[in-house]
Amino acid sequence: MKKSIFFLLLALPVFLKAQFPVEKIKQAYQALVNDQQAKYAITSLCILDAQTGNTIFAHNENIGLATASTLKTITSATAYSVLGKDFKYQTTLAYSGKITANGTLEGDLIILGGGDPTLGSWRYEQTKENVILTNWVSAIKDAGIKKINGAVIGDDSLFGTQSVPEGWIWQDMGNYYGAGTSTLNWRENQFDVKLKPGNNTGAEVMIQKTVPAIPYIKLINELKTGVTGSGDNTYGFLPPYGDVAYLRGTWGIGISKPGVSLSLPDPAYDAAYRLQDTLSRLNIAVIKEASTARRLGLDGRTVPSVTAKLATISSPDLSEIIYWFNQKSINLYGEQLLKTIAWKLGKTASTRNGANAEINYWNTKGIDKNALNILDGSGLSPGTRVTTSAMANILFQAQKEDWFAPYYNSFPVNNGMKLKSGSINDVSAYAGYYTDKSGNKYIAVININNYNGAGISKKLFKVLDALK
Repeated sequence: MKKSIFFLLLALPVFLKAQFPVEKIKQAYQALVNDQQAKYAITSLCILDAQTGNTIFAHNENIGLATASTLKTITSATAYSVLGKDFKYQTTLAYSGKITANGTLEGDLIILGGGDPTLGSWRYEQTKENVILTNWVSAIKDAGIKKINGAVIGDDSLFGTQSVPEGWIWQDMGNYYGAGTSTLNWRENQFDVKLKPGNNTGAEVMIQKTVPAIPYIKLINELKTGVTGSGDNTYGFLPPYGDVAYLRGTWGIGISKPGVSLSLPDPAYDAAYRLQDTLSRLNIAVIKEASTARRLGLDGRTVPSVTAKLATISSPDLSEIIYWFNQKSINLYGEQLLKTIAWKLGKTASTRNGANAEINYWNTKGIDKNALNILDGSGLSPGTRVTTSAMANILFQAQKEDWFAPYYNSFPVNNGMKLKSGSINDVSAYAGYYTDKSGNKYIAVININNYNGAGISKKLFKVLDALK
């Protein structure tokens, strides 16, 4: 009996240490639930012991909620699992027809898109627009081409024509964060509009220029000058493959930003257009207008057969892509990764097929399919619904994989923790990892839907601070 008491006393500090955060978490969570901002909201919290996977505290953990960008944690983990951390996209420049003795290409230049979301991106040295264009021009010159009796064609056929998921909303699509995907992406499928507010509230806002120049898109300016300090309340309304963009909302007096970024409606066309424009500036004439596989298809035509390949460009590896995907919450990357997952598994490269593949993959790992109602790859869709329990358990399983180190590194630091944030209309969420000063490791997923007012993040952090 005495020996049993002795061992119980030895175990007691460990037990108390393990239980210590629970009451603090419970109190902090209850304070959030009782807050006026959460009066009409649904809140959910799931905290796991990262070493055992045991639940430390959970509430509403089995209610599916809009995830916002915390969904990227699941998309990333699935991409690593299916594609592998060293996976790279490839884009190939080729030509059809033949090159004559005098250097005339009797055919077309063809950019064979492979789904690379980083092509032309400014985030990596090897993907920058001028680097890519220089590479292509050098390959064209090395082939002896001095004139093209054809066009530059962007082959965007591999991933189909549906660029945005069905669940996205109209207010998001025309803006940079709502840029759709393509087989041939270019400069992260966005362009900038430089703005200047008027001198008085309600005055017209001046569009100074677009960067780069987009002569084939007409901008309709309906912007009004907002009051001092009101900032950026500007939205672009520009549908996929459209050529008319409406700017609506307000642009505040005294704003420090130079302008807004809009989504590029047809990135494959813009990539072809930029190469053709570059060649013209270098006195390499291109006789026909730039085009794409989709545009040719509308006229009942197809991309000509490739005669020879001139150059192949590889993307950064998947680990680099996912680092920026999570650090900067790039929605384009999530949608492209989801389609790539489907393609890698031998399915048509669509959002729906990618989402189904993702759900099925985690189901084989013990996650209930019904806890993963996934409609997109980035979380921008308000229709995506995932439980905090499912997300937390996927984060737990990720620790066992050989790709966990770069995956963990991709999580931003929020509130002194490695947490991916998520925010869409009246949704705020965080998901990730935390190690306290004593070395205890936790997985935390917190989500609130339909809250009111501003500044909710600080109140979510107060709940997570109970772990510290």
